[in-house]
Amino acid sequence: MKFVHLHTHSHYSLLDGLSKVDEMVKLAKAHGMTAIGLTDHGVMYGAIDFYTACVKNGIKPIIGVEAYVANRSRFQKEPHIDNKRYHLTLLAKNNTGYQNLIKLTTAAHLEGYYYKPRVDKDLLRQHSEGLMALSGCPGSELGRAIQSGDKKKAESVILEYQSIFGPDNYYLEIMHHPDVEFFQDWKNTLVEFSKKLNIPLVATQDSHYLHHDDAFAHKTLVAISTNTDIGDTAIFSGNGEYHFISTEEALEKFKDIPEAVANTEKIAERCNINLTLGKFIFPDFAIEPGKTADQMLDEITTEGAKKYGLDNNQEVEERRQYELKVIKDKNYAPYFLVVSDILKFARESNIYTTVRGSVAGSIVAYLSGITNVNPIEFQLPFERFLNPFRPSAPDIDMDFADNRRQEVIEYAKNKYGSDKVAQIGTFGTMMARGAVRDVARALGKSYETGDRIAKLIPVGSQGFPMTVDHAMELEPELKNLYDRDTEARQILDVSKKLEGTVRHVSVHAAGVVIAPKPLTEYVPIQYDPRENDKLITQYDMYTVGEDGVGLTKLDFLGIRNLAILENAVRLVKNHRNIDIDIEKIPFDDKKTFAMLAKGETEGLFQLNGSGMTKYLVELKPTTIHDINAMVALYRPGPINNIPEYIARKQGRSQIRYFHPKAQKFLAKSYGVLVYQDDLLSTAMELAGYNWETVDKFRKAVGKKIPAEMAKQHEIFVQGCQTHSEMTKDQAEAIWNLFEPFQGYGFNKAHAACYGRVAYQTAYMKANFPAEYMCAVLTAESGDTEKIAEIISECQRMKIPVLAPDINSSFKDFTVIKGLSDQKDQIRFGLLTIKNLGEHIAERIISQRETSGPYKDIEDFVTRIQDKDLNKKSFESLIKCGALDAFGERNMLLFNMENLLNHARDKQRNASNGQISLFGHTEETTIPLRLIDTTPAHSTEKLAWEKELLGLYVSDHPLNTFQEQLKLEKITPIKNISISTTGSIRIAGIITKVQKITTKTGKPMLFSHVEDLTSKIELVVFPNVYDKNPEAWKENSIVVARGKVNDRDGSLKLLCDEVKIINAIA
Repeated sequence: MKFVHLHTHSHYSLLDGLSKVDEMVKLAKAHGMTAIGLTDHGVMYGAIDFYTACVKNGIKPIIGVEAYVANRSRFQKEPHIDNKRYHLTLLAKNNTGYQNLIKLTTAAHLEGYYYKPRVDKDLLRQHSEGLMALSGCPGSELGRAIQSGDKKKAESVILEYQSIFGPDNYYLEIMHHPDVEFFQDWKNTLVEFSKKLNIPLVATQDSHYLHHDDAFAHKTLVAISTNTDIGDTAIFSGNGEYHFISTEEALEKFKDIPEAVANTEKIAERCNINLTLGKFIFPDFAIEPGKTADQMLDEITTEGAKKYGLDNNQEVEERRQYELKVIKDKNYAPYFLVVSDILKFARESNIYTTVRGSVAGSIVAYLSGITNVNPIEFQLPFERFLNPFRPSAPDIDMDFADNRRQEVIEYAKNKYGSDKVAQIGTFGTMMARGAVRDVARALGKSYETGDRIAKLIPVGSQGFPMTVDHAMELEPELKNLYDRDTEARQILDVSKKLEGTVRHVSVHAAGVVIAPKPLTEYVPIQYDPRENDKLITQYDMYTVGEDGVGLTKLDFLGIRNLAILENAVRLVKNHRNIDIDIEKIPFDDKKTFAMLAKGETEGLFQLNGSGMTKYLVELKPTTIHDINAMVALYRPGPINNIPEYIARKQGRSQIRYFHPKAQKFLAKSYGVLVYQDDLLSTAMELAGYNWETVDKFRKAVGKKIPAEMAKQHEIFVQGCQTHSEMTKDQAEAIWNLFEPFQGYGFNKAHAACYGRVAYQTAYMKANFPAEYMCAVLTAESGDTEKIAEIISECQRMKIPVLAPDINSSFKDFTVIKGLSDQKDQIRFGLLTIKNLGEHIAERIISQRETSGPYKDIEDFVTRIQDKDLNKKSFESLIKCGALDAFGERNMLLFNMENLLNHARDKQRNASNGQISLFGHTEETTIPLRLIDTTPAHSTEKLAWEKELLGLYVSDHPLNTFQEQLKLEKITPIKNISISTTGSIRIAGIITKVQKITTKTGKPMLFSHVEDLTSKIELVVFPNVYDKNPEAWKENSIVVARGKVNDRDGSLKLLCDEVKIINAIA
């Protein structure tokens, strides 16, 4: 007799299950089990992962759900009544049952969600076919009835569920958890009902973690979930009763009712799901009558060749025909048509767009309007994107202006049906640092304790998350702390068990799925937890796409810089009446390259930042190929090739190739390896790889898989000797050149796409500086730190940035004409003012555009007859300077009540329509008289600007001390980077002070200091604080000295000296 787990929870039972799916399946295999069921709480997040893991390990997968059953109707959501719900274990017997689980969990989220996703009995009746039900844990409706002592009610519950699912599909679920209150009564009653009603018992474990010694970690996880201290968490007693038991353990636990164990096998035998995975499912794209998808794609690309003047280009035509054949053979034409149609809509709607990745290597994609990069011009291989040997489907990632991305998604919904389109769900997992902080809190430790340990853990890199164990290998101080501090050891040990478990579900940044039928025919759906009107799949990008269900997965990524370009072009049209087609700008503009050579990169896409700027100044780029190369090289690893690339371009180093064959593909990069494609070309040209074998080489290098790397290393070295008559040492030397690219190599086609956008932003900044910087300011409106940096750049460019003005500001930042001898200026928008809502901003603008500029303060308050112009919003307009043209700020503030009352009187009289003897409206409002008062001091005005606009606009407190600061060697905060060495001095204003007490009882500080360029956090240890405690107050202006540190992933200054700026000699 074998025990089959039919009630288990993986970590997809969020913050309740600890078991990872693959580990659970492997443990089942180790126990000799032939089948296993997965029943996560109310969701199917892990169903496909679970199914594929079981198939891979030769174990039968039984897909299920522990459903939440509503107390009444799923549509009723009354507090204190409908927050009561019951558990019910559901298992799919066949594919029909699997489909019904999808429909049940979807409806539970979309219709029944109230604290938890709930079904009701009507829904269970509708979708009972193919399902088997187990009566559930003590939290079930049956369990609650038994606990209440109402056996009549309990029997009624049993019979009702039996009628819903059928006599052969309902079992009484029995567990062995003697620590649970009422356990013995519950167990005895179930056995009694089993005999009385002739309903079989089935044994389950309700497993929440794998091993007995995981109990404490699981209890900690529950404490994290409930935001409580572990000492207050009494959900589990911690005796290990919820681990993944073996058959031997099950037989011991249920030795008095062995038939309950035997029934687990019987149920498993009746559950037989057979899912078709990995088969590409295309949307139902409308094909023109009498044509095929391949014919339509042929016609579209033929027209595209004419549009680009390439219809007589033999190389283009040969490449087009070759690609079309590969696409046809793989039946991918519908995919190209879908993407082409979406991008056509975007461009016709003037939504700025580009693509990412290897698709730019396709001439078919270029001619069909998917990409805007000619792959032949940039020597981009089609096979990197799609080739006859590549088993995986093509992947076309689209980028859109982030403020208009939703329009494209809505277009897809309207075209294919809203029930066939959804965004893809994604899972956030507990990372090492976060786990440490969560665990420390759950264990009742101080915030400082968790934070201190967490900060010792290095930051992982993209695709290679940091783990606690790896952190201890890298950071000796962390390892020492683990060895000598029992408190730290406990926190880290528990964190190891928790890291990697799913913490929350959210919407993927880009992924959208489109199906030919309603999505619930393929995947379960729910709402995004943060936005209740946004549908997302319960399966993630890996299980919803080609590796899983097979639905067409598209990336709709919102890119801020595309919105900036779009807005900048619009501003140029509005301000200068010049039409710009951003795709037709000259890509050899001398002004653009001269600007880049001077390092004026603030606000540019992919080219800003101190490190990149330094290299651009040294490089002095002259072609788009230089831009593409820098986009690719400025990454960990390949960045070490930049100095040689620059030296060869500048003629300071000889252009040479590691083999004569390399000149064919490295000529434009002066013989330097730049792109991941260069590695692939090297492998094919020198070592005899083809597109089939080089794909394995690419994956090994790109994902740093040690075993595969060793295998490819041997193949490459041997291949070079065989195909290129090289010695082993020569081949090894070339292999060593690949080392920096492991995990970081940049796709050449991707670089061409992003390099193009980078150049376009540079072109707009160089040729239309005010409009471009205005667009950047609008895009960064929510980030005051970034706004300050952009304004600093505007000041360097001699572009004045002015405070809001009631007669010239629009909602967003805007460009206004300067006086005849002045440059254009940028004016803050009304929506940047705190306490001023969008409605009142629109009212101010529309009234101004309809009836002309406001003449004075009386005219303004009289014309803005709007409930939103209350005292708070009016005060904000005055304090930030938007009404400076109508009077001094303090004087307007002093008369504010009078002004608002005057406006109300005039509006009331106008609405009453008091008519004089001569037929005119009679003016009975008392004439407005403003009372003078003491003008506001400049420091007071600056404080108001900081409060309401987020930063100083008309001036900066530091400007008063510029002469004093010249005596100091001050480093602008913006120029500080990870490479900044030695002791530096900064000057700035303290904006935030956080004081803590160390273990020794001494005070230390974390303080934020900002200057005219940026801000940085200062770490002030007790010995430094004690020397000058009066300096550490908000709004103090100081000079601080210290060394740069980035241990926890963000730059800080470890302060060793501070002076109040007034005291500088």
